[in-house]
Amino acid sequence: MINVVDLFSGAGGLTFGFQKKIVRNRFVDDDRFNVIFANEYEKNAAYTFKMNFPGVPMIQEDIGELDLVYLQQMYLDISNVDIVIGGPPCQSYSTVGKRQYDNRARMYREYRRMLSILQPKLFIFENVLGLLTMKNDLGLPVIDDVVKSFNDFSEFNGAIGYTVQKKVLNAQDFGVPQSRERVFLVGVRKDLNLERDWCFPTAGAMQKHVSVGDAIGDLPELVNGAGTNHYTKHPYTKYQFLMRGNQKVLKNHVNGVNGRKILKIMEVVPEGEGRPYINQLVQKGKLAQEFYLTSGYGNSYGRLWWNRPSTTITNNLSTPSSLRCIHPKQNRALTSREGARLQSFPDNFIFYGSKEQVNSQIGNAVPSLLSMHLANSVIDFFESNKFIRQEG
Repeated sequence: MINVVDLFSGAGGLTFGFQKKIVRNRFVDDDRFNVIFANEYEKNAAYTFKMNFPGVPMIQEDIGELDLVYLQQMYLDISNVDIVIGGPPCQSYSTVGKRQYDNRARMYREYRRMLSILQPKLFIFENVLGLLTMKNDLGLPVIDDVVKSFNDFSEFNGAIGYTVQKKVLNAQDFGVPQSRERVFLVGVRKDLNLERDWCFPTAGAMQKHVSVGDAIGDLPELVNGAGTNHYTKHPYTKYQFLMRGNQKVLKNHVNGVNGRKILKIMEVVPEGEGRPYINQLVQKGKLAQEFYLTSGYGNSYGRLWWNRPSTTITNNLSTPSSLRCIHPKQNRALTSREGARLQSFPDNFIFYGSKEQVNSQIGNAVPSLLSMHLANSVIDFFESNKFIRQEG
């Protein structure tokens, strides 16, 4: 069994992949991993985690407050931590936003401090693609600071550093119906005697991408301001069967209330188009001047494609004016449950909080299916190096 700690866990997308596996297209418990504890500061995300992983101790606390004494007082056995997973807040690195090198951007230092305490054999650190282009206060690449900091832990009373590998993985290559690129850093402790180096998971050469339609086509249609907790169609794709499982009650499938202007914009924008298309209609006199959009990005007010994976799901997945989140076939933005489907959370995954808080949890998560592929790579690495302890 492999002992795991999840830092900055959020709702638990990464932990899901280390607690579940797929057997005959159904999620079942995976007893190869033992999650010792998870840490998340945001209370709603922490509560969501606790509801879905009741057997995992959740420390809902600022990570800066965690130290060896704190963990020992929680009666947690951290003497044999095999792997630490998780990624600090990504908003500071995101290419959508101000990109400030602020305290959130420096949270990797807290992650590193925890590594010095737990000294796992391996860590998996995840963050947005913008980490690769973010600059520090001196105008130098932040990614270089991060990688170098993981190499040398000598200031922590002689703690051992890590050899780090870096790779960009796209969730759509691993069965997730979403084009979502993320940076993964994997560190292997330098004192380990390895027979095989770490290998990132690779996508199947012939694997067909799962489309938005494949993912959410069985979910009920909704009009403006409507919601339902009833399934009205049977699943008809392998992915829908996997996500539905034995769930009988549909949760988090509620459409927002939109005004006349937004409804009209959604009515005229076709698949794959967005703000520039709307403004062209205005300029050509095909749409009234009041619909000219002066703010946003090129893919703001964007409609998704039915036969392609979605673009990256964000915290604003239910806001039509946000980044490409309008349903491909209906004149509305995505519901929270549709966002969860596109992040590969199954329908029985429970979210806690307001709709905005739930969408934040969904938008910030690591897709569950991608996490499963990472977990399988961890198993391969530990088995190849004979690191797995036999229980009993």
